[in-house]
Amino acid sequence: MKATAPAGPDHLDGRPSDRQVAAAVTAFTLLAEPTRLRILWALSDGAEHDVTTLAGLAGVPATVASQHLSKLRLAGLVTARRTGRHVHYTARGGHVRRLLAEALFHADHALTGEPEHD
Repeated sequence: MKATAPAGPDHLDGRPSDRQVAAAVTAFTLLAEPTRLRILWALSDGAEHDVTTLAGLAGVPATVASQHLSKLRLAGLVTARRTGRHVHYTARGGHVRRLLAEALFHADHALTGEPEHD
């Protein structure tokens, strides 16, 4: 079954609009960096974590994780919630979590030689 784009002003004849393509390219570009991918993976179960925890899970200093989280937040891939001096991050919705999961499933199939499936 072919996926179709939702109807609306950003869709022309079921094709993605230039704005949608640009937003998708931005998301894929940001996901094409190992630290950001690891950070999003840590958030992919819907959990909420602070910078220190995410830095530890990604294996980078907190300052590096903070810089990556800033980019992910500006691109709309994570959301931030401040409580006092701490900022807690989550993956922004199911689309981001499923996109990451599918990318990693695809990578696993490519590495193991397991046949593709629908």
